[in-house]
Amino acid sequence: MALEEFSEIAAARRIQRLSSHISPALTEPPQLQTEACSSRTRKLVVNGQALSLYMKGKHRDIQEKVHEFYNSRPDLQTPLEISKDDHRELCMRQLYALVREAGIRPFRYVADDPAKYFAIMEAVGSVDMSFGIKMGVQYSLWGGSVINLGTKKHRDKYFDGIDNLDYLGCFAMTELHHGSNVQGLQTTATFDPITDEFIIDTPHDGAIKWWIGNAAVHGKFATVFARLILPTHDTKGVSDMGVHAFIVPIRDMKTHQTLPGVEIQDCGQKVGLNGVDNGALRFRSVRIPRDNLLNRFGDVSRDGKYTSSLPTINKRFGATLGELVGGRVALAYSSVGVLKVSATIAIRYSLLRQQFGPPKQPEVSILDYQSQQHKLMPMLASTYAYHFATVYLVEKYSEMKKTNDEQLVADVHALSAGLKSYITSYTAKSLSVCREACGGHGYAAVNRFGGLRNDHDIFQTFEGDNTVLLQQVAADLLKRYKEKFQGGTLTVTWSYLRESMSSYLAQPNPVTARWEGEDHLRDPKFQLDAFRYRTSRLLQSVAMRLKKHSKTLGTFGAWNRCLNHLLTLAESHIETVILAKFIEAVRKCPDPSARAGLKLVCDLYALDRIWNDIGTYRNVDYVAPNKAKAIHKLAEYLSFQVRNVAKELVDAFELPDHVTRAPIAMQADAYSQYTQVVGF
Repeated sequence: MALEEFSEIAAARRIQRLSSHISPALTEPPQLQTEACSSRTRKLVVNGQALSLYMKGKHRDIQEKVHEFYNSRPDLQTPLEISKDDHRELCMRQLYALVREAGIRPFRYVADDPAKYFAIMEAVGSVDMSFGIKMGVQYSLWGGSVINLGTKKHRDKYFDGIDNLDYLGCFAMTELHHGSNVQGLQTTATFDPITDEFIIDTPHDGAIKWWIGNAAVHGKFATVFARLILPTHDTKGVSDMGVHAFIVPIRDMKTHQTLPGVEIQDCGQKVGLNGVDNGALRFRSVRIPRDNLLNRFGDVSRDGKYTSSLPTINKRFGATLGELVGGRVALAYSSVGVLKVSATIAIRYSLLRQQFGPPKQPEVSILDYQSQQHKLMPMLASTYAYHFATVYLVEKYSEMKKTNDEQLVADVHALSAGLKSYITSYTAKSLSVCREACGGHGYAAVNRFGGLRNDHDIFQTFEGDNTVLLQQVAADLLKRYKEKFQGGTLTVTWSYLRESMSSYLAQPNPVTARWEGEDHLRDPKFQLDAFRYRTSRLLQSVAMRLKKHSKTLGTFGAWNRCLNHLLTLAESHIETVILAKFIEAVRKCPDPSARAGLKLVCDLYALDRIWNDIGTYRNVDYVAPNKAKAIHKLAEYLSFQVRNVAKELVDAFELPDHVTRAPIAMQADAYSQYTQVVGF
C-alpha cells in the first residue's frame, strides 16, 4: 500500500514538473476587479472624426455628394404619406435626377469599381430604400446580367442605354412556383432554326414570372431566365440544355405599350418598398433574335448546334449564378446601412430621453439603464463588426471581378451567401428592438422604424432565401472539410479550419479554461480561438451525424435530419469570419484614439457572442463556470463603457439629420422638432 501511495505522489510531481516546462507561467491572471484595473479608471476618449475617416475610406466624397444633392432638393424627398403610384413615380424621378442632374453614373462602376458602386447604393438607400432597390434592379440586376452573362456584342449594344436610363429593364428570374430552386424554372426558350429566333413561352400559370422589379410600370426590357430547348433528330425531338438568360423586349421604345405576346400585371401593394413597381410577366410565343441569348457560358449557332466551354448543365448553371453574386453583396452592404440608421436613431433618442432617477434628483438618460444598454450597445458593436465584414466582402468581390480566379469565385459565393443571410436576419430583428427601445415615440411613423422595418424585411428573402443561403455555406464547409482530410488546400477565409480542427480533436486545456482575467478575456487570440473552436466542433459533429444518418435515410433525408445543426454551423462560421475581420480592422486603424474605440466595441462583440452561446462552451468544458461568470460580467461592463462613448460612435457613421430624418434623433432641439411635426 505504501508503494502505491509513493507512486501516486511521484506521478503527481512528474505531472506538475511537466506542466511547468510546457507553460512556466500558468498562474491565473489577476481577477476581474474594477478598482485594480487601470483601464477602468482611465476615461476613454474617441476621436470621432478620425474614426469616421477610417470607416468611410476613399468613397466618402461620393456619398457626401449624394447626401448633399438630395438634401438640396425637397421635391425629391419622400414624404411620410404617399400613395403607391406616386411613390413609384417619385422613385423614377429620383433615379433620373441622380444620373441626369447630379451627374452620378453608377453603372460605370458596377464592373470596374464595385466598391464605389456599393457606396453610392448605400447613400441612395438612405434617401429612400425603394430608390436604392430600384437603382439596384436597373444596374446590378438588369445591367449586371447583360455585362456579366453576355459578350462584347451585348455590351456594345446595351451599355449606354442602360447607363443613361434610356433602356430601363427588369431581371425576370423568379416564377410563381419556383423561387429558390432556380434550376426548376419552367419558362422555355425554344430555338427555331428556320427563322433563327428563340420563342419565349410561359407553359402554365406556375411559370409566370413573379415579383419582377421595374416590370409593372417602367421596364422596357427584361433579362428572362428560361430553359433553352433545342430541336434534335432523335426520338425525343428536343433537348433541354438547362436554364439560360435571354434579353426580351417587353414594351415599345416609343409608345411604351406592351409588345405582342407579352402580358404584364401589377403585383400591387406590398408590405414595404412600394416605390418599386413589381409586376408579373407571361409570354405567349414571343420571338426574339438568336443574338438575344446572353451567351458567355453557352451559345447556339445558326444551324442550332450548342457550344460551351463548360461541360455540363450544372457547371454552366453554377457559372451563371456565380456571376450574379453582386446582388447578395449589395444586400449585405445595404443592410448594414439600414442598421446604422436604426441604431443611430435609437441611441440618439436614448441619450436624450430622461425617465426616473434617484429620489429628489434629476431624471437620468434611459441609456444609463443596464437594460437599455443590453438592448443597444451589443447592437452598436455588431454594426461596426458588420461594416468591416462587408467592406472585406466588397474587396474580395472586386478582386474576383478582376481576376476571375476559380478559387476566389467559390470563396466569394459562399461568403456573400453567409454574410447576406446573417446580416439581413440580424438587422431585421434589430429594427424591432430599436422600435421597442424608443417606446411610444418609436411607434410614430415619422420616426422611421416602421418604414425601415417594412422596407428591409424582404432583404431576408430576395437574392436568396436566408435559410437556403445558410445551407449553401454549410455545404461548402463540408466540402472543404472533406478536402482537408484528402490533402486539399483551403482558401484564406477557411484556412483557420486546418489548425482548429486539429485542436478540436484534443481536449480543452483545463488550465486556460479557468482563466478569467480581463487581459485574457480581451485578448483577440482567446476570442478568435473560442469562435474557431466552436465552428470546428460543429463541423466535426455534423459530419459524423450526416455519415451516420445517410446509411438509413439517404443523402437528402440525412441532410434534413441534421438541418438545424447545419444552420448553426453556418452561422458560427460567419460569426468567426466577422470577428477575424473586425480584429484585423482594429489592428490596422492608424489613429490611437479611434483604435481604442474600435477595440472596445470589438471586445464587446466577441464576448457578447460567446456569452450568448455559453452553453456550447460549458458542455465541453472549454469555459469553466468561474470563467463563464467573468465573461458575463465583463460584457456587461463593456456595454457600460460603450454607452459612455456611444455618441461619438454613432456620429462616426456620419448620418446627419437629413439622412436619419427622425425627429427623435435630431442632434439639436429634438423635442422641438418633434412637436412641430404634429402641428404645435
